[in-house]
Amino acid sequence: MGKIVERPETGKLFFDFRYRDKRCREQTALDNTPANRKKLQAILKRIEAEITLGTFEYHKYFPNSPKAQEFTRQAELRRSREAHDTPLFSEFCETWMDEMRVQWRKSHITTIEGTLKNYLIPEFGEKEVGHITRQEILSFRASLAKVQTRSKKPLSASRINRIMTPLRMILGEAANRFEFTSPFQGIKSLKVPRSDVEPFSLEEVRLILATVRADFRNYYTVRFFTGLRTGEIDGLQWDCVDFQRRQILVRQALVNGEIEQTKTDGSYRHIEMPQLVYDALKDQRKATGNNTFVFCNGAGNPLEHNNVTKRVWYPLLSHLGLRKRRPYQTRHTAATLWLAAGENPEWIARQMGHTTTEMLFRVYSRYVPNLTRRDGSAFERLLINEFEAKVTPEEEAASDEV
Repeated sequence: MGKIVERPETGKLFFDFRYRDKRCREQTALDNTPANRKKLQAILKRIEAEITLGTFEYHKYFPNSPKAQEFTRQAELRRSREAHDTPLFSEFCETWMDEMRVQWRKSHITTIEGTLKNYLIPEFGEKEVGHITRQEILSFRASLAKVQTRSKKPLSASRINRIMTPLRMILGEAANRFEFTSPFQGIKSLKVPRSDVEPFSLEEVRLILATVRADFRNYYTVRFFTGLRTGEIDGLQWDCVDFQRRQILVRQALVNGEIEQTKTDGSYRHIEMPQLVYDALKDQRKATGNNTFVFCNGAGNPLEHNNVTKRVWYPLLSHLGLRKRRPYQTRHTAATLWLAAGENPEWIARQMGHTTTEMLFRVYSRYVPNLTRRDGSAFERLLINEFEAKVTPEEEAASDEV
C-alpha cells in the first residue's frame, strides 16, 4: 500500500509505492498542505489501480524519472520476448538449473551457479536466448582472455573452456526447445596446452616417507602406492577398507568439506592393497579406528587438504630440497610405478579409476616399458625390494625435525 510522505529537509511531498517488487519514491514540488495531500492521494489511488489492472505506464506519471527509463526498457524487452517466443537468458537459466540440478553433485552445482553469477548472467542475462549471436559469443570469450586472476595472471584456456561449457549447454537446450539453431554450433573449445606429469622417483618417495611427520607417514604411504585422489583419500572411511580381501573400496570423496558420491562410474572402484599399504592401514587403525574417517584430525573430522598441503606437504618438500609439486603428483607417482613394474595397463587403468587405457597411454606414455601380463604381483615385488629395509633411528630422528 503506497503513501504520500513529507521530506523533512524540504517540506515537499513525495510518492512512496511499490511497482514490480521495487520500492519507488518520486519527488513533487508541492508543499505539505491538506489540499496537496488530497490531490496526490487521488493520483496515488489511480496509480495503484492501474498497477493492479496491469495498465500502469511509469513514464506517463513520472516522465523525467530514471526509473521510468528502466521500466520502459524492461517493458520493451518483455514485448519483444513475447513476440519472438524466447525467454531472456537469465530466466531460461533458472529453468535450466532447476531441471539439471537433480543429476549433478553439490560441488558441480556450486561451480555452475558461480559461473552463471560471475560471468554468463552479467554478459547475456538481458538478452533473449534466441537472439544471442555467434559474434557475441566469440566476443565474450575474447574478453575472458583479458580477465586477470588474483595472482595477476590471465585466465587459462582450460578455465575459459569451463566457463563456456555451461553457455554451450544452455543455448543448445534452448535451441532444441524453441526451435532455433544454436549460435554455439561450430565453435570449438580453446586448445589446452598439454601439461607434463611430475611424478616422484622411488628414491624421493623413500626419502619423503622416512622424513615426514610420523602422524602423516601412513597417509602419504597410502597416497603414493594406491593412486587415490585427494578427495578420495580424505573422504575414505573405515567401512570401505577390506583387510580380508586387501582392498580399498572407493565409493565417495570429500568435496568442499562434504561427502559426495564418486564423480563417474569409473571412479567407483576397488584398489588392491600392496603390503606396504596394508601395513600402513593396519597401523592407522590403531590410531583412528574408533573414528569414521581413516585419516582425520583430533576431533575425528576429515582432514582439510589445503591446511595439510600448506603445513605439512610443502614444508616437507622444502626441508628435503625437493622441487615444489602439488600433492596430486602422488597419484601420478603410483601410475608411473605400476608402469615401471610392468603391470597390465588395463589393471592400472582400473586402479586409477579410468574406464579405458586411453588416458593412461596419453598421460604416461614416456613411462611405459615393455609390458607384461601381471596384475599387481610385479608392483608388489618392486615395493618389497625397495622398501624392505626398516626406517633407521637416524631417519626417525630426521622426521621429528619436520
